Amino acid sequence: MKIALVSPYDFAYPGGVVNHISALERHFTKMGHQVKIIAPASKAVPNLGDRFIPIGKPRPIPASGSIARITISLRLASRIKEVLAEENFDVIHLHEPFMPMLCSAVLRFSTKAATVGTFHACHGSPGYGFGRPISTMMLKRRRRKLIGKIAVSKPARDFVNKYIPGYYNIIPNGIDVEHFSADVSPIDKFRDGKLNILFVGRLEQRKGLPYLIKAYKQVKQENPNCRLIVVGPGSRYRKIYERLVKHRGLQDVVFVGYASYDELPGYYKTADIYCSPATGRESFGIVLLEAMAVGTPVVASNIEGYANVVTHGVDGLLVPPKDSRQLAQALISLMSDESLRQQMGAKGILKAKEHNWEHIARRVLNYYTRILSEPPWNERIVEGKTVPLTVQQKDER
Repeated sequence: MKIALVSPYDFAYPGGVVNHISALERHFTKMGHQVKIIAPASKAVPNLGDRFIPIGKPRPIPASGSIARITISLRLASRIKEVLAEENFDVIHLHEPFMPMLCSAVLRFSTKAATVGTFHACHGSPGYGFGRPISTMMLKRRRRKLIGKIAVSKPARDFVNKYIPGYYNIIPNGIDVEHFSADVSPIDKFRDGKLNILFVGRLEQRKGLPYLIKAYKQVKQENPNCRLIVVGPGSRYRKIYERLVKHRGLQDVVFVGYASYDELPGYYKTADIYCSPATGRESFGIVLLEAMAVGTPVVASNIEGYANVVTHGVDGLLVPPKDSRQLAQALISLMSDESLRQQMGAKGILKAKEHNWEHIARRVLNYYTRILSEPPWNERIVEGKTVPLTVQQKDER
């Protein structure tokens, strides 16, 4: 099968959708399929060679409390048409298919391939028009071209269903359980007897780090032998958070900055507790699964995207968002009970295995196969009548 995976986001910049697409490409290729990734890129993308087709230059655009690095060029049509004609894909899989401009344009110009869309977001996106007449009309026209629809979670499905009603196959994000493994080694410099609380995420408001910093002050008073490790990019907010730490007189708070994909398992393994105090707008808790996969118990906000991953009291603890007092209490209770941490860590490993990328990729591929076996992709017109295609004719399409 010849498959195109299309990302609206800068493929040279790390992010959930980029990681998701990269994992699908690796596993589909391993299964023997021909896969190309189409995306904008701010610089060269290593390790993909001719399996990556760059289209458009991304620009940082503020969107819903974060930054979307997307291309907004209106001059993509000729390149898109050229690529689609040359590659002759069987399936074009668009991630956030109505995000401007690349995904939306590829959907517009795709005429031969079966088009599938995966919806990742559970909050406002520039792809849905927000009531603007031209954007709303365009959305109605192009949504009819989507043959298959996938949502990564129930919150993502419920959000997009308001704009594009219909059936959604829920296939969650996956995790590389060999990369994020309980067998990885911790980082030596942090293994000095202190209990480590870990935060991993972009340093932006909706990730909730200020609430963790406030909670950490109470935690530190109860248990002075602890440390907070903050991992994630974001120079602007880092300065603000560093000032907040200094203002509160907190000790043992370490800002690591950006950590590569290869470095992340070591940080999760170093942690005694992983904490994600996000305030909302999370469709899925991939960072929670990464921590759980290495056997680290989780304390997280009780928001929809996270509650779909963590079972409270089993593999982690959930607390109300923006509530530093209850966040501190959850951390303190887990820090004081090593046996409970070990039990939750063991349950987390089992939960993470359910989301093994090999299994998730197979589910997506089976969805492609089902779509291609149903009308109109398994039919042709002969003398005015619709008849099934043979396997050979499908291959020749």
